[in-house]
Amino acid sequence: MRELHWADEALDTVLRRVGETARQVGERFPLYADPADGHWTTTGRGSWAGGFWAGLLWLRARRTGAPADRAAAAACTARLAPWTEADTATRGLILWYGTALGDGGPLRARAARSALAAYDPALGLVPWGAALGGPRSRARADGVPGLVPLLASAGTGGETVAAGHLHRHLDLCLDGSDTGRPRPSWEFTEATGWQAHPEPEPGWTRGEAWLLLAVADALLRARTPAWRPKRLHESAQLLLEQGEFLTGTLVPPALARYPDGPLDTSAAVIGAVALLKLALLPGPEAATYRTRAEDVLRHLVRTHLTPPGTPHPAGMLRDGCYDMTSGTAVRHALVWGDFFLALGLAALRGHVDLRRV
Repeated sequence: MRELHWADEALDTVLRRVGETARQVGERFPLYADPADGHWTTTGRGSWAGGFWAGLLWLRARRTGAPADRAAAAACTARLAPWTEADTATRGLILWYGTALGDGGPLRARAARSALAAYDPALGLVPWGAALGGPRSRARADGVPGLVPLLASAGTGGETVAAGHLHRHLDLCLDGSDTGRPRPSWEFTEATGWQAHPEPEPGWTRGEAWLLLAVADALLRARTPAWRPKRLHESAQLLLEQGEFLTGTLVPPALARYPDGPLDTSAAVIGAVALLKLALLPGPEAATYRTRAEDVLRHLVRTHLTPPGTPHPAGMLRDGCYDMTSGTAVRHALVWGDFFLALGLAALRGHVDLRRV
């Protein structure tokens, strides 16, 4: 195994930043931070990203073992409870990543039952929902990660629904694409059936990373025919090829059609964690996946993570793109980018089992 002391040092830097963030935001949830001064834009309820803040607090608590850090993580997780009944497929992002690393079992179980009840057999998935605005009957790539393991945690029926939810998204995003890249957003109406939705557009690299992460999670859980493991392996290979996860730049642009536009380090680090998960599967490609994930994480640490001893706050993963279309926070630190960086570094060092997160 290659020398990984840099990963431990980087993880500690990121988690020290978690402490600074906690003092700054109080009981609010950080969303994105200005790279110049580290000031966070926050939300009161966490929006779709609230679970990543809870997850960061749990990673800090696991690293330090301090009772106060554990209490802070538990309190933050408890504040996610209103999202269990919210009409949004992003419950997976909120309530899986916000509970999987800590003491969130009862909340996670409640969220899994609620998500299972939201499954629409006619659509073949849990709809995107109306809680965050826009048409309810949509399928989006970011409505799959987190929701697959959350649904699967609801027992045999949950596993069947989780597999169906994922495969319907793969039917649309991969098989329904005519662009050479996954088409991340679809809308259903009774009059037209499923039709491609223009936003987000194909080439949204974070959407491609979300899909790969969801497929990797499913492959780690595929023990029954409902998961269709052969099709999952084929989908993983297609995503790896179309998203250039093994051959493209270590940090992709936020939108593929703007190769000189803003980067998205959060897409890079989500993809790296997905590769680390794929590396846990048996097969000759495992070493290739892990090596590429290490290369991405090392590059992010050396090039995009603010180090100690600079005028800028240490521990920020800069150059994340919240939303290029609206021009919102296009070169910022993003709470989910920080989370997946910390998760990937912790996994490299054996502090976290990615089969369980």
